[in-house]
Amino acid sequence: MTEEAKILKGELFCPGDPELKAMKRRSHDLSAQYSRTSEGDIELRARLAQEILAAFGEGSFMQGPVFFHYGKHTRIGLRNFINYNFTVQDDALVTIGNDNNFGPNVTIVTPCHPILPDERRTMLNENGEPKHLCYAKPVTIGNDCWFGANVVICPGVTIGDNCVIGAGSVVTHDIPANSVAVGVPCRVLRTISEADSMVNFPEILGPNHVIPAK
Repeated sequence: MTEEAKILKGELFCPGDPELKAMKRRSHDLSAQYSRTSEGDIELRARLAQEILAAFGEGSFMQGPVFFHYGKHTRIGLRNFINYNFTVQDDALVTIGNDNNFGPNVTIVTPCHPILPDERRTMLNENGEPKHLCYAKPVTIGNDCWFGANVVICPGVTIGDNCVIGAGSVVTHDIPANSVAVGVPCRVLRTISEADSMVNFPEILGPNHVIPAK
């Protein structure tokens, strides 16, 4: 079994494996190229996003700078807006749905390490060879979510549709759909409802109008 296959199976793997290091180096270099582009480099950015990622949906936008660890383990859907300093340590798979908004400095991490320091430093692989080993858990984000600045999404987390995650939150557990969640660790405050419609805040709505639901 390859080290990448071990990652996707959720088993311990060796991050120093030459094939994995080559994947990461490629993604790091492409991420650096993307980060050096200007906002007007539309065609170059589109090409680089497709080279870095497994999928980058139509209408999605990444402000940059960005950092993807593997890149090919991340799929981004349609019409997502991704602000400055988006970091995705996608050892395991990262799946992002459609119409999400990410504030500045959002970080998604999937790798985990053994808790005991001796095991974290060195273990024996299946061939009895001493290796540095870790494991990873996938992250899944639904549709129509809003992530405030400096949110950190931890390994193994699933976030449902229509969620709002407050600035500075550290998301360590799943968040159900239609939730406002904040804090360290992130906890659900309440369920989103029609009471949150802008029609109920005329001082903010001003002369604008809410589009009626279909």
